[in-house]
Amino acid sequence: MRHGSLFSGIGGFDLAAEWMGWDNVFHCEWNPFGQRVLKHYWPKATSYHDITKTDFTIHRGTIDILTGGFPCQPYSAAGKRLGKEDDRHLWPEMLRAVREIQPTYVVGENVRGLTNWNGGMVFDEVQADLEAQGYEVTPFLLPACAVNAPHRRDRIWFIAANTRFTRQERVIKNILQGRNKSRTKSTSSSLQSGNLENVFTNTSDTRLQGCEINGSTETIRKNRNELIAGCLPSTWEKFPTQSTICNGDDGLSGKLDSITFPKWRSESIKAGGNAIVPQVAYEIFKAIAII
Repeated sequence: MRHGSLFSGIGGFDLAAEWMGWDNVFHCEWNPFGQRVLKHYWPKATSYHDITKTDFTIHRGTIDILTGGFPCQPYSAAGKRLGKEDDRHLWPEMLRAVREIQPTYVVGENVRGLTNWNGGMVFDEVQADLEAQGYEVTPFLLPACAVNAPHRRDRIWFIAANTRFTRQERVIKNILQGRNKSRTKSTSSSLQSGNLENVFTNTSDTRLQGCEINGSTETIRKNRNELIAGCLPSTWEKFPTQSTICNGDDGLSGKLDSITFPKWRSESIKAGGNAIVPQVAYEIFKAIAII
């Protein structure tokens, strides 16, 4: 599989693709620190800077999966939620890249706030835009704790398949839902009882949104606390959630070219906050790979 990433950050999607054994063909990131991280770990990939000034037609028909965590600040509850009035509303640029590249699959990511900003207007627009380009779209609201990460971090993930692969895309949906059912009791409780919203679309008729909550508020809180307090696998033991962050392993090299330690420390914290959780993307990629 050949993978290209947009709004690449420090390479969360690229890392998940590497775990899959896929070829990271290109990445696109304007932030200098993110660029250095990407070039450090994937020096053979083509590196683009400003998505608004990049012509992606050179990759037309050669990319199997295109990913992008398009900027979340316009919709984040932590910001002013200016939405489409925010200069960082760059979904139209990602859509242009999809149109120029014509990948088989598209995986997009954003904050949970995108689903309800202005009555879900942009949430609906993203799917309608992809459908207009010949894709069938299924969004999932998946938290980081779904892969036993020690934090909630709800994110909306848009999985889109070219209509030539409509049947396969439905299989992906079944695979992801099936894995939720087959997880351990503690993980399953975080998925099924932890207020996980299953949002989906019917591309041939009316778009539907659904939310299933199992259990009382007390049960939800209890399960979430149990997951955070007592169910962390060994792979997350060094996750840098305690002060000081420098004592933990954030996965980023401290020897990046021309980056001083103070700069690396501050930039890596910000980059980690903006990054996707690659373990979640990895689950999506595995479902696609089964096809």
